[in-house]
Amino acid sequence: MEFVHRRRRGAELFLLVLSLLVGLGAYAAVGLGVDGTVPADIIGYGTWLAVLVVAAHVTIRLRAEYADPIILPIVSALNGLGLAMIYRIHLASPDKSPGARTQLMWMTIGVALFIAVLVGLRDHRRLQAFTYTAGFSAILLLLLPLVPGIGREVYGARIWIHLGSMSFQPGEVAKVLLVIAFGGYLVLHRDALALAGRRVLFVDLPRGRDLGPILAMWLLSLAILVFQNDLGSSLLFFGIFLVMLYVATERPGWLVVGGGLFLLGAYASYLFVGHVTDRVDVWLDPFHQARGYQIVQGLYGMGWGGLTGRGLGQGSPQLTPFGFSDFIAASIGEELGLTGLMAVVVLYGILVERGLRISLICRDNFGKLVAAGLAVVFALQVFVVIGGVTKLIPLTGLTTPFLSYGGSSLVANWAIVALLLRISDHARRPPPELLADPEEMDATQVVRLR
Repeated sequence: MEFVHRRRRGAELFLLVLSLLVGLGAYAAVGLGVDGTVPADIIGYGTWLAVLVVAAHVTIRLRAEYADPIILPIVSALNGLGLAMIYRIHLASPDKSPGARTQLMWMTIGVALFIAVLVGLRDHRRLQAFTYTAGFSAILLLLLPLVPGIGREVYGARIWIHLGSMSFQPGEVAKVLLVIAFGGYLVLHRDALALAGRRVLFVDLPRGRDLGPILAMWLLSLAILVFQNDLGSSLLFFGIFLVMLYVATERPGWLVVGGGLFLLGAYASYLFVGHVTDRVDVWLDPFHQARGYQIVQGLYGMGWGGLTGRGLGQGSPQLTPFGFSDFIAASIGEELGLTGLMAVVVLYGILVERGLRISLICRDNFGKLVAAGLAVVFALQVFVVIGGVTKLIPLTGLTTPFLSYGGSSLVANWAIVALLLRISDHARRPPPELLADPEEMDATQVVRLR
């Protein structure tokens, strides 16, 4: 019988070429749509983009040869499309929006961090030793914007720190550290947290003595909302912990308790936190609210785009405030239509599915929880952001992963991808005994990795 261990790096390279064609094609189409000519810098821009993607691919070949072959091409396609949309809006309003080259610089830093994680971290299980260090560091990062002198409030949310001419959102790094901290904590305490308490309506609720962790995370999320006016991060952090808690214990009762705490916190926030009250009022009736201008413009733009869009460079996405960052989904909907926006959502869906698949096949509990948590980060961000843009839920201020302009988010998300691929490599790699000479193995040891 034949022993086959499939690395699938050739498939990854083929998909990466397609993803580069998407990014460069969109960039060229923007120039043709706006100026009637291909951008003059497309050769230099395309070469730089290709070098970054190929460098990431080569690193995977050398350091994580069994890693999932789908994730990097998806990220490359999303990043390339985001660069093209940022470039398009910059052409329409060069004085009010950043250029694609600035975002490409942040992508360069993100890919460098991606390479550093894959090269420096040979086994993701080593991170479990830093469970409490990661949690403590995450809390410190979340507190930094409150420090006088370096913390800055931007558009009502105090989530930025400024060091000289540089600005950064520490919460983007904190979300990665929190996933590691949650994973390590839940591995140690999952048996106690999985014990059933009182049974109510066919659901076993957790014991009262075990509610401490979820209450602590709930209070931390509310503190972020109250002191930083950061509705998006508050929802994200609590949602990540709740999903990881459910994955660790397999107890639906935690979802019931967490959902109840979420509803209680949401209602109290609406009553007593002015920032949340404004967001909900704008969501309910944006056409009669002064602060609803952004949502209204985004809805008009997507409505004008229709099913197939106006075409890249043919719409007016610059009319929507922050169409290059918070509302880049509306910009895509205007120029690529519902079809293009749904294609982007499908790409995110595949990315999340591959992350959850990694969690399912991972051999160790810590890797399972971290992979699930990182996949949920993408899932919650995309749902919350696109849900807010399309008026499904109130706006929260999060960025759309890999699409939106912003260095903090882009760099952190590239690090998340590196961690997912590291866990994937460990999960898909054959055990040492299966890497022996096939002639020395019995039939039960012959496997085919998919």
